[in-house]
Parts: sequence; structure tokens; C-alpha cells
Amino acid sequence: MFAERRPDPSPTRAANVFRDLDAQVALLPYALVVFAVILPIYVWAGSFADNARWMGATFAIFSINWGAFYAVVNWLRGPQAHDPARRMRVHILGGLLWAMAVAQMAAMANNAGLARETLLLLSVAAAALCVFFASPSLPALLIITPVAVTGPLVALFSRPESRHVGVMACGATALTMALALILNRTLRRQHALAEAHEDLVEERLRMLDTAERAARSKSDIVATLSHEIRNGLAGVTHVLAAAAGKGGRAAPSREQLNAALDAAHDLIAVLNATLDSETAEAGRLTVEVQPFDPVRLVRDLVLLEHPHAMAKSLELTVHVDAALEHRAVGAVVADAMRARQIIGNLVGNAVKYTVRGRIEVRLEQHDDRVAIEIADTGPGLSTDELVHAFEPFRRIERTGAGINGAGLGLSLSRQLARLMGGTLEASSAVGIGSCFTLVLPYDVAAVCAASAEEEAAASEAPGAQRSLRVLVAEDDALNAAMLRAILEQLGHQVVHAQNGQRALDLASICDFDLLMVDGRMPVLDGPQTAAAIRRLDGPNQHIPIIAVIGGDADEARECLDAGVDAVLRKPVSVAGVARAVADAAAVDRAVSRIAAA
Repeated sequence: MFAERRPDPSPTRAANVFRDLDAQVALLPYALVVFAVILPIYVWAGSFADNARWMGATFAIFSINWGAFYAVVNWLRGPQAHDPARRMRVHILGGLLWAMAVAQMAAMANNAGLARETLLLLSVAAAALCVFFASPSLPALLIITPVAVTGPLVALFSRPESRHVGVMACGATALTMALALILNRTLRRQHALAEAHEDLVEERLRMLDTAERAARSKSDIVATLSHEIRNGLAGVTHVLAAAAGKGGRAAPSREQLNAALDAAHDLIAVLNATLDSETAEAGRLTVEVQPFDPVRLVRDLVLLEHPHAMAKSLELTVHVDAALEHRAVGAVVADAMRARQIIGNLVGNAVKYTVRGRIEVRLEQHDDRVAIEIADTGPGLSTDELVHAFEPFRRIERTGAGINGAGLGLSLSRQLARLMGGTLEASSAVGIGSCFTLVLPYDVAAVCAASAEEEAAASEAPGAQRSLRVLVAEDDALNAAMLRAILEQLGHQVVHAQNGQRALDLASICDFDLLMVDGRMPVLDGPQTAAAIRRLDGPNQHIPIIAVIGGDADEARECLDAGVDAVLRKPVSVAGVARAVADAAAVDRAVSRIAAA
């Protein structure tokens, strides 16, 4: 009855039921020993009874019960015993068989003449055994106990000469029931401790597995970076040595310079992918969601890859759904920079791995989603290879031999797509090609952020970008030299400060149009420097500030909270610095308009 009211117990309750029943099964051998000891005593006492046929019926019932228990033990070894409700019913029915046998013993003893009280007391003892062996399971205990003790007690109280024995039997039965409840409570506490122990073991195994994965990840990072850094720097060092005239080498040719530049770009890409992958693995990778035009983004990326495709005689085309073309409103709502990173990686892979044929980039709108498909006629991947391709630091040797890379692009791209609320899936066939599909959220009523910037730019008077006075706060000499070279290449004037305190002193006495500050510096770090400048009196209080950081999300948040307007991640590029400076100049113009109003 108990099991029928709860046919589908929770996992924890099911585990407790199995523990109770397993404890009951563990007592079964002891029950058999006890009944084997009592049986000769009962037979000896029954030999003095007048009703031999009742004795024969008792033996017959005992034989039936033994056969039934043999069947139950075999049943417990089968798969059907894994249902806790069914197993509970079988256990209760098995206990009721012995309780009914006790009732039959009491009926036989009640008409046994001179041996009546002795046989009834043996029946009470048998009932007590039924209570004890049912104690591990509370439902079985509550159901079997009344059935087992009713027969002997009713028989003892049915005649006046045995009522005093019946009172003692009641006390013994009550004591047995109390001890059985205590045993049941003790077993339940042991089960709770066992469950807590299992949880601790599982938690420890999970922590061990996490630590092993982290160790493997670190090992993979070291192995990958050591290989890529060694190869990349070897080529760059060779070209630089030739340029410096070391060892009597001739000046490097344009082809050698281009090869060294490609090696440096590959090395930077590997480092960026590794940092992003580790940040994502630690759960600290964030995305900035804003509307942007997917068509323009894809066409810009395809335009960048066109020279590489033409060098391999590959056809690279873009097909845009009519629903997306020339729309005044409607945009993908995601992180434009991360989307550019994913699509650039997919298109770059297609060009890199495709030897002959064509590459198609297709954009289609499906209600509130935009699908960006990159299909190629490359070597293709088998089902197993496609699964491995999305694993970190896994490269497919059949297709990737001789091609640089850390094996992080696809795994990182899938993580970024999920962070933006999208998906990245793939299909492929060996010898035919591959198709990677990036799906991102799309809002038909959104206005692209790029469009707003263009309108703001259009309102400005046309003309060349003015030269800015830029204060660079950077303690690393190489990074400072790189920033100075890029800014001067863009036509700006640069003043270098070796730490945050020096930058603050210069900003207190000189006017600047822009401040670029390193996130981590001695004396005053980037956030402290930005906060101190925001507290200055004078025009530099509202100067646009760009933080140049190492890529940590916490560092970026700390800089923005201190008053930084934009964050630029190392290593910097000409395009990245140009965009950051243009955005800062736009902010400066907006602030100037507000102040004038």
C-alpha cells in the first residue's frame, strides 16, 4: 500500500528505500539460522500436542515459505528488482508469508492440550523474530508487526488460565517493537551518513577530474605555445638579424619580410586565442551586446581574405538573403568584435585549408535569427574528426599538416557563440568539403550602432582627421615604442610617461587631446591614474582615456569603473589603435558639444 501511493519516488528517496531493503536482505541469513535453531525446539514441543494434523500443516506452510523465499532471492538478482516500489511490495509480501505462518502456529498451539502455553510462547517468539527482521524497512515493520503478533496474543487472551502469560507476551512484544524502532532509526542515520559520504566522494572525484583537466589544459598550452613561439620567433629573429647586418647576412628581401610579418601575426593570433580560451574556461570571458549590421561585417571580412584566396586561385563569394539586403532597420544583437573574431576565423580556415575550388559565405534570416554559413570545397572531415576539431588544442593531422595554429579557433568560436546567445554547428564530408553555420540573435526593429556613428560623423564638417596630442603612460619600453610608432604613423603627436605618476604630473601642467594608459604600472597603475586625472581641475579632467590592458576581464572592468572611456587589449595593432582613437575623438567632440550647450 505504501509503495502504491508513491510509485515514482525521488532519486534520494529511492536510494534510501534500496538501503533499507538491502539491510533487510543482509539479515536474511541470520533469520534462517534462528528459524533453523527454533524449528527442532518447536518440533519437540509439538510432539506433546494432540493434533498431529495441525503439526503437518505447519510443516507444509514452512516448506511453502522456504520455497517462496528461494524464489524471492532469485528475483532480487534480476533487473526487475531495480524498481524500488516493486521491490518494497515483494519484501512486504515475503514478511507477510512468515507472519501468516506464525498465525497458523498460534492456531495449532491453541488446540495442543498440555503443550498449549509452551507452543504459544514459541509462537510469540516467532512473531518477535518477524518484527526484528522487518525493522530495517519502516513500512514493512508497520505492516508485518500487527499481523505477526495478533495470532499468538489473541490465543493467549482467549482462555482465562493463560491471560497472565498473555500480559507478559504483550510486554515482550511492546519491548520488541520499541527495539525494532530504535534499530530502524539507527539504520536511517547510518544511511544518511552513507549518503553524505557518497556525496563527499563524488565531490572529491569531480574536483580531481577538474584538476586533471586543468593540468592537461596547462600542459597543452605550454606544448602549443612553445612550438608556435619557437617557430614564429625563429623566423622573425632570422629576418631581423639580416636587417641588422649581423653575421654578414644580406638585407632581407620583401618576401622574407612578408614571411616574418605573417609569422608575427600568427604568433599574436595564437597568444590571443590562448588567452581567450583560458579566460572562457575560467568563466571570466564577457561579451558586449549591441546591434550591428552583419552584412557589412561579413563583406569587410571577405574583402580582407580576397587576396589570400586569389593567391590560391580560389573563388570567394558572398550571397545575402534579400530580406537582409538594404534594410533601414534590423540588426544582429551580439558582440560585434566577437562576431568578427568568429567569422574571421571561419573564413580564414576555409581559405587556409581549401586547396582548390570555391568558398561561399551565405547570410539568411530566419525570424529572430540570422544564419551565417561558410561552405568550402576543402578536404572535408569525417564524423570523428569533426568532433575532435571542436576540442581545445586538437588539430586534425590529416588536414592540418604544415599549417600553423594552436587548435583553439573552433572551440573558442563555439564558446563565444554561446555567450552571445547563438550557436556554431558544422557538417562535413571527406573529399567534398565542410559547412560551418553561425547563428546569432536578430532584432527586426533594432538600429545598428554603426549607423548611428555614421550619422554623427556625417554631421561633422568633412576633412582630414586632425592631429591629436596624445599622452602615453606605459612602463614597458617596447610597448611604448610600438604605441608611439603607430600613433605617429596615424599623424598624431606623442608624449611618453614612464608611469602613472609621471602622466598625472604632465596632465596637471599641459593640455592633451587623448590619454592612453597601461593597465598595470608601478607607482600609479592605470585605474588609479585615470581616477586621479578625473579629479583634476582644468580641461584634462574630461580628456578621453583609453586603457591598454593585457586582456583580463576584471582588469577591464576596474579601468572602466575608474573613468576610462575605452579599453584596448594588448598586443595592439594599427587598425585597433586607429579605431580606438577615432572613438575617443568622437567622445571628445560629443563632450565639447554638451559643454558648449
